[in-house]
Amino acid sequence: MKVIICGAGQVGFGIARQLAAEGNDVTVVDRSPDLVQSISDRLDVRALVGHGSHPDVLDRAGARDADMLIAVTFHDEVNMVACQVAHSVFNVPTKIARIRAQSYLKPTWQDLFARDHMPIDVIISPELEVGRNVLRRLNVPGAFEIIDFADGLVQVVGVTITDDCPIIDTPLYQLTDLFPDLKTTVVGIVRNNTLFVPNSKDHMIVGDEVYFSSAKKDVQRTLSILGHQEKEASRVILVGAGNIGLYVAKELEKNQNGVRVKVIERDRKRAVFAADQLKKTIVLNGDGLNPELLKEAGIKNTDTIITLTNDDQANILTCVLAKREGAERALSLINNQTYGPLMQSLGIDAFLNPRATTVSHVLRHVRRGRIRGLQSVHDGAAEVIEAEALETSPLVGRALKDVDLPNGILIGAVVRGKEVIVPRGHTEIAKGDRVIIFAQSDMVPKVEQMFRVSLEFF
Repeated sequence: MKVIICGAGQVGFGIARQLAAEGNDVTVVDRSPDLVQSISDRLDVRALVGHGSHPDVLDRAGARDADMLIAVTFHDEVNMVACQVAHSVFNVPTKIARIRAQSYLKPTWQDLFARDHMPIDVIISPELEVGRNVLRRLNVPGAFEIIDFADGLVQVVGVTITDDCPIIDTPLYQLTDLFPDLKTTVVGIVRNNTLFVPNSKDHMIVGDEVYFSSAKKDVQRTLSILGHQEKEASRVILVGAGNIGLYVAKELEKNQNGVRVKVIERDRKRAVFAADQLKKTIVLNGDGLNPELLKEAGIKNTDTIITLTNDDQANILTCVLAKREGAERALSLINNQTYGPLMQSLGIDAFLNPRATTVSHVLRHVRRGRIRGLQSVHDGAAEVIEAEALETSPLVGRALKDVDLPNGILIGAVVRGKEVIVPRGHTEIAKGDRVIIFAQSDMVPKVEQMFRVSLEFF
């Protein structure tokens, strides 16, 4: 596949790295010579300096025979115009744009991006996705990762195994005997920073980061079995009233009865704006790194503090300070993935990475086959994929025990209509089933092959 990426920032770099590693023909365009030089030195891609929405630049980038254009510059308008030019001048089949300004995304204006107006096939809004992720984390406070699949019927959850887990060193196959009615499957384990897909004889140990796939109604019970019985947050402090912070505060006001929310915003104008937008939330103007302000906000009685500013270091340090001052849990937004491994040692319970969210959205549309959902985990070491089984799939109509799944691929759940099925050896996948699969990154092409649309289908 020939792909043009407009924007060589962290998001553009992450997308280019993933697509280049999979053997795609990738060209990256950016106005910054330094970013272009950096991406050329580090990745096997073609990179050129130029304005991503200019026709002559896109022509030099190879837009005449490109399969996809992905516009992820810092400016929404540049991204939108790049898609328009790619469509009108070069007839690029698929156009993806990152749009951050919420005004463009209101349902009132949804026709703006129709094919006859400004033809963008896929709109990515990292702020909205991160905001939704924050809300899921608040509902399941013991997890460091929560991903919805199959219209919310299935969740893939990541938790850290501690001494409180009562089933440490228990082979996974015994969990079926211990909890026969539990619709949960352990699909991935990270041990010593190495991710692997477990087999039935593997077991969990203290310090493991474990991913499990579960029917949504069984998530809380599974967390309890794994030693996590944290209560949902009722007192929350949000640091940062930008697009994400304001969205989360509004949703908490709307949907979470009994949750008391306070927002800390350093910029006075933004704080006033947020206070005007919110009805029940207390907005404080000041720096989240100020211990006195944290005390004024009631940090000692806070269940969860979430730092959502644009400054990674401020987010991290505010979480550390808040935990020292008595906050029970801390969740930090970080854009720089290199900070990720530091979180646990600093006492930060979980972190959110908008870049990873954006990359996952793009990959969903790059993947071949009937892929309905996708999320990259552990910095791209694996992907959780929701795929629709067509009648041409080699999985359909065969018992799973008779299917030779490669090592590194595990089916976590099968959804048939509204029913969630835990896959066993005798389970047969039927046409139209939605299959939730956990796959190590090098096994993703195998998954695509399983759910391909063959010529015989037409």
